[in-house]
Amino acid sequence: MIMNNTFFIALIVYLCVFIVIGILDIKSIHNFTDYSVAGKNQGTFAVVMTLMATVVGASTTIGITDTVYKIGFPGIWWLAFGALGLILQSFFLSGRVREINADTLPDLAGKTAGRPAELLIAFIIVISWIGVIAGQLVAMNSLITYALGKSDRLVFIMVSLIVIAYTTIGGQMSVVRTDKLQLILILFGVFVCACYLYFVKGGNTADVARNIELLNENYTPANLFTQFFVIGGVYFLGPDIMSRNFISGNKDIARRSARISGIALLIFSAVITLIGMWIRYNVTPEELGDSGALLYAASMLPRFVTILLIFGLLSAILSSTDTCIINASTIFVKDILRKESVMGVRITVMVIGGLALALALLGRGDIMSLLTGAYSIYTPGVIFPLMIAVYAFSGAGVRTGVWLAAVMVGGLFGLAGTYFGGVLAAVGIPAVILQYLTLIGMGLSLVISLFSIKRKEG
Repeated sequence: MIMNNTFFIALIVYLCVFIVIGILDIKSIHNFTDYSVAGKNQGTFAVVMTLMATVVGASTTIGITDTVYKIGFPGIWWLAFGALGLILQSFFLSGRVREINADTLPDLAGKTAGRPAELLIAFIIVISWIGVIAGQLVAMNSLITYALGKSDRLVFIMVSLIVIAYTTIGGQMSVVRTDKLQLILILFGVFVCACYLYFVKGGNTADVARNIELLNENYTPANLFTQFFVIGGVYFLGPDIMSRNFISGNKDIARRSARISGIALLIFSAVITLIGMWIRYNVTPEELGDSGALLYAASMLPRFVTILLIFGLLSAILSSTDTCIINASTIFVKDILRKESVMGVRITVMVIGGLALALALLGRGDIMSLLTGAYSIYTPGVIFPLMIAVYAFSGAGVRTGVWLAAVMVGGLFGLAGTYFGGVLAAVGIPAVILQYLTLIGMGLSLVISLFSIKRKEG
């Protein structure tokens, strides 16, 4: 697709709106809480919109359609388990977390398991999220390249700097407000695309209907079991997900927002999966070539629908990127430096955003993968121990040393699975064990963290 002048002007206006929102939000920022956690007074509508905008990113749009094209309808489970994780969180965790009144996930760990826990989780998140943000910027560059019909570093840099700018100016307040607009564009673009493919384009919808199956040869019960814990766990107690809990006005809003978002995400998962299914049964691999499934679909749509979808996908990437930037920066200043400085967070936003942009421009996928790999510690090492610490907080708490051991054991299994699978296979570790290293790590971290719970005296 070649971007015409109208589209380019629309892009400039779209980005300028975000800058204006950031500038207008300056007068609402009176302290660190306002800037970093949006005043901790957001209502249900705002929290649902920003939570949905956060979870619907490149991986849940472009990534899901590519997965569905390869393995069929079972690709829906990624988002379905995410939705289930949010719903379970609303019943078992949201209220408890909000009552503790933390500002960040490491702050939550610090309040429930001690300062060493806070530092450990803070470093894991900040290091890994620089790689995550860079990866999101790379995805954005691919989308811009598609829209332009050629690579244009200047436009890519301009868009990236505007994201960093409005996040720097308005902080979490601006992220929450821009997320509302971005989510509307995401949902509108995706739903219009689905309706056009099925009700206007038509095509081979009979094969789509015949192949609605939850398991197949490409997705086995073992995959189902693994993703339930790995994907569901991240949505149950992931740092970007829980950051939306911290901005909610009270525990009831936190619970309600997670539940509504889970239901909405389940509906969205069905729609984006059906788009992938249409492409799977109407586009041959030869026709698809190196194009992503969703971007190929965009090329088949009328121009105005394509523009809507491109803006929707761009919004999906930006809404996840700005959330990661502000949260990582807040964590660095509050949990590592132990300061509550608005200026400190603003400077850190520019530094982290700049580092991620530099990595994306240099094409250093090796460094991005290395940084993001730090996150492999999180799922097996942190989710269950942190859940136990939250539940134990109302009692006698946990023993920090044992709790840290739970995180480290689980994290080591995660690192082993990410970086040393080949080495472990070479020394004779059975493939069935290697396949489940993350789950084994999660199980061990749960058992050890249960032993960390202190007994009440008397």
